[in-house]
Amino acid sequence: MITLAIIAVTVLVSWQAFGNPRLLERLILWPPAISGAKQYDRLITHGFIHADWQHLLFNMITLFFFGRFAEQLITQMIGPVGFALFYLSAIVVAIMPTYVRHKGDRNYRSLGASGAVSAVLFAFILVKPWSLIFVFFLPVPAILYGVFFVGYSFWMDRSGGGRTNHSAHLSGAIYGVLFVLMLNPAIGSHFLRELLTPSFG
Repeated sequence: MITLAIIAVTVLVSWQAFGNPRLLERLILWPPAISGAKQYDRLITHGFIHADWQHLLFNMITLFFFGRFAEQLITQMIGPVGFALFYLSAIVVAIMPTYVRHKGDRNYRSLGASGAVSAVLFAFILVKPWSLIFVFFLPVPAILYGVFFVGYSFWMDRSGGGRTNHSAHLSGAIYGVLFVLMLNPAIGSHFLRELLTPSFG
């Protein structure tokens, strides 16, 4: 239910921002507004707005398919409020390297839930590394997708290619893994056992 509530709120806020430039400008991550005007809420609000419907739908579809599992996993350990805190904190943690890097850049802006969605996705991969993820309708083992995702994001972040915030993707993925391991270190051993005994499905 928390996953569905997050999706509903994100869709609603993004939809409102599509037609309201002033709202979009107030919620977007603009580093000088945080460091100068102390608008720290932007560290979270940027995760509830998106550039367009394609950007929004991609993130929300991914969150729908993997968020429900991550919610169940984390809820079993610290309750449903814990999953909400995990998601919100992932938005903040994923964007922090970007904020620090562009702290004085008045021309930089960032938006979208991709960092938090990456945290959710990698929490799933940690527990079910051989589950099949459909990428452009092709089944790919989750662990292989994760390796490609990290490598591609790292390379693109270093090369500065495109308008996508690859740094947030990387930070979110790392946070998702570390958060789950912090709650239950035994999942690390489970992950290693799963890697050694591939079972696709």
